[in-house]
Amino acid sequence: MRKFDFLLILLLLPFIFVSLYLVNEISHKLFIKELIYISIGIVVFIAVYFIPIRKLLWVIPIVYWINIILLLLVDLVGIKILGAQRWLKIPIINLTIQPSEFMKTTLLLMLGYLIYRYPPRPTYTLKEFLRLSIYIIIPFLLIAKEPDLGTALILLIIGFGVLFIVGVDKKIWITLIIGGVLFAPVAYKYLLKDYQKKRIENFLTHPSYHVKQSMIAIGSGGFSGKSKNEATQTQLKFLPIASSDFIFAYLVERFGFLGAIGIIFLYFVLILHLLNVAEKLKDDYFAKVMFAGVALMIFVYSYINIAMTMNLGPVVGVPLPLLSHGGTSFINFMILFAILENLISRKDFLHTHGVK
Repeated sequence: MRKFDFLLILLLLPFIFVSLYLVNEISHKLFIKELIYISIGIVVFIAVYFIPIRKLLWVIPIVYWINIILLLLVDLVGIKILGAQRWLKIPIINLTIQPSEFMKTTLLLMLGYLIYRYPPRPTYTLKEFLRLSIYIIIPFLLIAKEPDLGTALILLIIGFGVLFIVGVDKKIWITLIIGGVLFAPVAYKYLLKDYQKKRIENFLTHPSYHVKQSMIAIGSGGFSGKSKNEATQTQLKFLPIASSDFIFAYLVERFGFLGAIGIIFLYFVLILHLLNVAEKLKDDYFAKVMFAGVALMIFVYSYINIAMTMNLGPVVGVPLPLLSHGGTSFINFMILFAILENLISRKDFLHTHGVK
């Protein structure tokens, strides 16, 4: 416990308290569910924290390929809901799982494992970069085919973002950026589904009903916000999905510009802390990738979600990290934070006992 990052836990607590406060105002029934999710998340955190992760790195490739097989099964026998085939039904217990959600954590672990095994010297060459890219591209294509382009693109950004932080020759990035710009019109015309094109067109021309109500809620919050009873956008059910995808809009309606700046500042401090720890880890590449990857994931999620609520980006079903109501997202982040605490707490102990 000498190396346990207590500051990280302190930085997470304000998000949990704010989430509970807002969700309780929106719906007491959802508040009870949120408490259950948080309780499960704490139990999972403790369980993962005590797993000897550094001794079990050899398991990571197995977990990765199992997740790939699950994504393939989604394509073959998955359940289709609202036109998207993203879920697998678990026999007997009659529950469903969404393998793409687990892939985010699995990909970070796999990249950490690969970079730990084959560290940059000092940067990756084109051949090494392509070898690592394969592990990012495979899940990207499988998830995009569901279709779930939002999750697929987030996976792509996080994967290549980690490689950027670790070190890849700058000529490779320049080539990729130019290629991406040239390929974008082709992808839009031939690869995107009609509803995906519609979302982009709505973003550029006519905001959807959801976004219009979100912008009204944000604008009505003013500088310091409104009382609960005066927050009519949420209380009169004009603002849809107020407890999850558009919880930022309700936060600003209640606490105004000050509330928005406050929560963005908390994200900034959390991300900065994770990147600072990653920088200090130096040649401990597995832990470095995990800390940098989680920081990048929080940044991407929060940026996309907040931009979406203000019509600064197309509508994508991305939760606001640690604030949006929802069990899968919260528990997934608890697993990630437990892995981070595990890696940093056991670093010196394992080195002393001869475990690499």
